[in-house]
Amino acid sequence: MTRRRWIADEISGSHAALVSANAEHLARVLRARVGQEFDIAAEGRVRRGRILSITSQKVEFELGEDLPAVVLPDITLLLAIFKFDRMEWAIEKVTELGVARIVPLIAKRTDPHLASAATKRVERWRRIAREAAQQSRRVAPPEVAAPARLREIFDFAADRRIVLSEGEEQVSLKQAVAGSKGALALAIGPEGGWTSEEEHAFRERGWIAASLGPTILRAETAAIAAISIVAAELAQNL
Repeated sequence: MTRRRWIADEISGSHAALVSANAEHLARVLRARVGQEFDIAAEGRVRRGRILSITSQKVEFELGEDLPAVVLPDITLLLAIFKFDRMEWAIEKVTELGVARIVPLIAKRTDPHLASAATKRVERWRRIAREAAQQSRRVAPPEVAAPARLREIFDFAADRRIVLSEGEEQVSLKQAVAGSKGALALAIGPEGGWTSEEEHAFRERGWIAASLGPTILRAETAAIAAISIVAAELAQNL
């Protein structure tokens, strides 16, 4: 049976710990006991962890041998902010699919109320990403950045930069990703799409416009479909 994986809240040499909600879940819900073993991810490694002590507030582990860890492609998702309940679902799913970082974007068509409230949601988004990373057996959760204005990311550094565009009719996302190695950045617009000025700005700065096809997708559907395609293509080049 596959052991459950946890991302350590604290790490010191050959010892690690889970605290707060993680500790309570392990102690009260899973009813773990001293001596029980779990996979513990910390500092880019996965190690076998044996419980030394356990309370509802803190579970301490002794770390043992290194275990195999999956190498994920370096994907940054720059995602225009949309309705929070659906955005949370998208963050959970793209974390499971392996994104390295998520940058929430404020575009011209982003709802002003959502834009003003987004900063207060960042910690919740990070918790969702961490829980999804543990569930999907990642070594670490993706970085979830503070919301950024679109003008701040036009010069985002990556080996290949792609923007999803409803107006693109020639280049599919799969074609845009093909042969890519190294870091990739993918920008997905808000409900209503990018403005023509925004699309022009992306192209001026060397972003590749690509399409997911002729149908119009909800923002969360587009994010999940796009990351699925990108991750599958990049995995071939790892």
